[in-house]
Amino acid sequence: MLWRWIIVWAVLAVALPPGSTAAQNGAKDPEPTGTYRLQLPVDEVVLTFNAVDANGLPINDLKVGEIRLLDNGAAPRRIVAFDALPDRPIRVGILLDTSESMQHELPGNQAIADKFVGRLFRQKSDKAFITDFGYTSHLIQPWTGDVSLLLKGVELAHERENLPGGTALFNAVFQACSSSFDNVDPTATGNLVLLFSDGEDNAGLTSIDEAARACQRSNTQVFAFIPSSVERQVSTGPKALRELAAKTGGRVFVADDSEDTIWTDLKLIEAAMRSQYRLVYKPANFKHDGAFHEIMLQPPDRVSRVEVRSGYFAPRQ
Repeated sequence: MLWRWIIVWAVLAVALPPGSTAAQNGAKDPEPTGTYRLQLPVDEVVLTFNAVDANGLPINDLKVGEIRLLDNGAAPRRIVAFDALPDRPIRVGILLDTSESMQHELPGNQAIADKFVGRLFRQKSDKAFITDFGYTSHLIQPWTGDVSLLLKGVELAHERENLPGGTALFNAVFQACSSSFDNVDPTATGNLVLLFSDGEDNAGLTSIDEAARACQRSNTQVFAFIPSSVERQVSTGPKALRELAAKTGGRVFVADDSEDTIWTDLKLIEAAMRSQYRLVYKPANFKHDGAFHEIMLQPPDRVSRVEVRSGYFAPRQ
């Protein structure tokens, strides 16, 4: 059997013990009815990931013996649990860049968001919120499972008047992941940001690493759609979006591709979030120092691609 190492840089969800701040405050978004909230000691780490074959189809029969994992270069002290998580409900933050540079692209981006909500969203189990952003972020529609409200929220996204110019992209992502997703239980739902932007940030005070870490801490993957015209320009935007997506386990797609291609992209995103695995383990060399742990995941050869949030910040004492 052939093996290969996949180095992944997003965060793992380190579950909070009972009595912690998040546990006391409760989730801002209600969890699915009947789900079990996993409570873990602070020295156990949860890794969620999605595996697909060469045709892009989910692989749902992996066994723990087929997966090899290194945490900061060392094998785990113990594997605590390994579970398949089929057909998960999802939690989606839809972020629409409405700054001046993206005004021409806004109708197309709204159409993609409408397609995701209108055709892939499950009203009985899924929830989403809608935010537009430029110099500042504006929450248009709070968490809801009502498709009609979400479609209306997408329609209402627009450039804000009487504000300074510029785009605070990473501020918007940081705010979404650190606030809206912070208390959403990653063991119960697949969490993602659907981001529409050119990747330019010229007005924010938040760095790309700070935004990525916020999404890593809340176990939220960023999937971005970018205009093809930006890819052809001399711009730092595409590189920034690819870095943000890579560090959170997401991907970058072209927003003005063909209808069939965009529909395939949206279905790939949905499949990656609904069909996942959960691996719980005890690291070999765990310290309560707040340091970032690099994860290296080795799938078997029959796995063509892994969509994964991995790597984590150890909790402090």
